[in-house]
Amino acid sequence: MANRMRVLLALVLLTVFAVGCSQATTTVVPATEKTTEKPVEAATEKPAEEPVEEVPSAPETFERSETLYVSGAAWGPPSTWNPFQPGNLANTTGTIGFVYEFLYSYDPLAGEFTPWLAENGEWTDDTTFEVTLREGLAWSDGEPLTAADVKYTFELGQQYSALWFSPVWNYLTGVDAVDDTHVTFTFDDPLYQEWDNYLYSLPIVPQHLWEGRSEEDITTGANENPVGSGAYLYQSHAEDRNIWTRNENWWGNDVFGTPAPKNIVDIRTSSNNVALGMVLKGELDLSNNFLPGVAALSNQYVQTYYPQAPYMLSANTAVLFLNTTKAPMDDAAFRRALAFAIDTPSIVNVAYAQLVKAASPTGLLPSMQQYDDQDVLAKLGYEFDTDKAKQMLAAAGYVDTDGDGLVEAPDGSKIELKVTCPSGWTDWMAAIDIIATSAQAAGINIKAETPDYGAWNTELQGGTFDMTLNNWAIMSNTPWNLYNLLFRHPIQDQMQSGNFGRYDNQEIFDLVDALAKVKATDDEGMKAACADIQELMLTEMPMIPLWYNGLWAQWSTSTWQNWPTEDSENQTLPTTWSGYWQMGGLMTLINLEPVPPAE
Repeated sequence: MANRMRVLLALVLLTVFAVGCSQATTTVVPATEKTTEKPVEAATEKPAEEPVEEVPSAPETFERSETLYVSGAAWGPPSTWNPFQPGNLANTTGTIGFVYEFLYSYDPLAGEFTPWLAENGEWTDDTTFEVTLREGLAWSDGEPLTAADVKYTFELGQQYSALWFSPVWNYLTGVDAVDDTHVTFTFDDPLYQEWDNYLYSLPIVPQHLWEGRSEEDITTGANENPVGSGAYLYQSHAEDRNIWTRNENWWGNDVFGTPAPKNIVDIRTSSNNVALGMVLKGELDLSNNFLPGVAALSNQYVQTYYPQAPYMLSANTAVLFLNTTKAPMDDAAFRRALAFAIDTPSIVNVAYAQLVKAASPTGLLPSMQQYDDQDVLAKLGYEFDTDKAKQMLAAAGYVDTDGDGLVEAPDGSKIELKVTCPSGWTDWMAAIDIIATSAQAAGINIKAETPDYGAWNTELQGGTFDMTLNNWAIMSNTPWNLYNLLFRHPIQDQMQSGNFGRYDNQEIFDLVDALAKVKATDDEGMKAACADIQELMLTEMPMIPLWYNGLWAQWSTSTWQNWPTEDSENQTLPTTWSGYWQMGGLMTLINLEPVPPAE
């Protein structure tokens, strides 16, 4: 058995080494971005200006039966614990969700909101939302958490435009702390879909510790030794890890239950094969790394959410953004032909070995596909079909005039395009190779290139690329989140949070804004608004949804059990990624049970 294990591990590690992926492909972007014309600097790409000095590996040792060891979120050393820098918290995942909490949590699997700091909240009329906080809320320093803290947090967005949530003040007109447990929000023409997203995306901070800070400290400061209200406390960090300790005085212990692990050690492993080896040896309880060899180990050596392909839940949509400011990507006929030319089945089956699923042409995740308009899909959907792509190109005037097997543009000019992703993101590198090869088979001259991350990100935000991948369309409570990202507006010099291909169409901008104003309780209104967006999107095809990236999760049951699976009662998200703790990640920890010691 031991020899078999060693041989199997060696084979899997070879696969991981060849195909392993940078965790940066799981970048989380807050859904609550502006939809109006007020310019705001997105915090999601802004590095902390007060980097924390790296310290040696933490010497702490913990009782194994009380400690959960995880990996797969961090891609670099810890540098900030500022809850208002969501795009920079991958390396300190837990800052939001462990330490800082939200008015609500959201379960994307059930599609349900759960009051968290709030006991309840409701629209009392079309422009007034009232929140009642739970009794007995407290910060970890012992001070009470009250309505004044909620008011203070929201009003920071009114005071500092650099904060990512400042656009809420385009329609939020006031916040009133009526007493210690009641808050009233008043609006002018509210964006209901966006507001619902704020309820579980905006972390509440303690006024008594933040009100004396400078604008720089609040917007870009590192916020070392964070003090919050949540289930875990910051204990320490090192260059390769964060350590969190359970808050035994957490107000939620009597409401939701006590998280099972007393300690959480979040490790940044040197490579995916190291993470896999640690899981197999029981040194790592949960890996949220992309491990392509996991199919060979699932159900016997490691566990996954599904026992068979795709093994993982779908976490976000991988989209090919086309730079519509450049020819021929400025031609909708060319863009639609390209959609048919891309061999998505090979991306799913070869590049990912069936660990992912092909995306709906609408881009909506499976949890949102009740908003897919089937009539629109039947009329305008696409699938891999090289012959059809060739026919569509020819009909639009793209023909091979010099016999080299590649089409020229209608004006006779050569077509030479690049599809990019960051170097080292090896699953995406395999995907863009397939995109380029299958496009060439249809006669489109596309070559794959992999610049370093910095160069790639500069091209992405500055709009100088030809076509590139992006997967910021994550799980959400509303389809508006996806379409706000895809069709973010207005077009600016730097597009930091969506619409990277700079598709400039006021008609679809208006449709997305109209969706934002539909109440979440109006399901038919949401479906109608989505149908209008999808029809124009698939007619124009300014970007091409291709596949769903998985919620990479594989775990050992040597120390902890009762993990969530497809068939379990506790169907929560088994992930440590930042931004997911309030979407079921923390409930996963509450539901865990220690494995009884062997007799």
